[in-house]
Amino acid sequence: MQPEGQRYLLESNWGTVDRMSTRADHQTEERALDLAYDVLQRRCPSRPVLDHLTGRWGTLIMLSLRDGPVRFNELRRRVDGISEKMLSQGLQALERDGFVVREVLSTMPPRVEYRLTELGRGTSDLIKGLVVFVEERMPEVEVAQAAYDRAEDA
Repeated sequence: MQPEGQRYLLESNWGTVDRMSTRADHQTEERALDLAYDVLQRRCPSRPVLDHLTGRWGTLIMLSLRDGPVRFNELRRRVDGISEKMLSQGLQALERDGFVVREVLSTMPPRVEYRLTELGRGTSDLIKGLVVFVEERMPEVEVAQAAYDRAEDA
């Protein structure tokens, strides 16, 4: 049996992680080792979170919320091409993961706004950096795509 609060060094593809076990005394060390987060592992709980952030709409929703609280329809206008259903599902997933807050304002009629949490702001900074990088490198990407397409056609 392990003492409650015992620390384990966990090995992942990203290096050694010092994780504090949150398991009770009666649970095994093997279960505590399952707490290591490694997105490359099938059962890693970070996989769906990463999918919510980097899926087709998650990235665009996160970027659209960077300027402050936004109402649903304004957000829908900002994210060109997103359906009401996909925006609603994306916001719910990001809210569940702690990146977005849905706030109902007590006005007449009631208003609902969405904004980034502190976790969401930090994450959106990283996403913004990736987007800027990709946009700056698009000429190189387009050259690579054209070369690939030419080779496929040959």
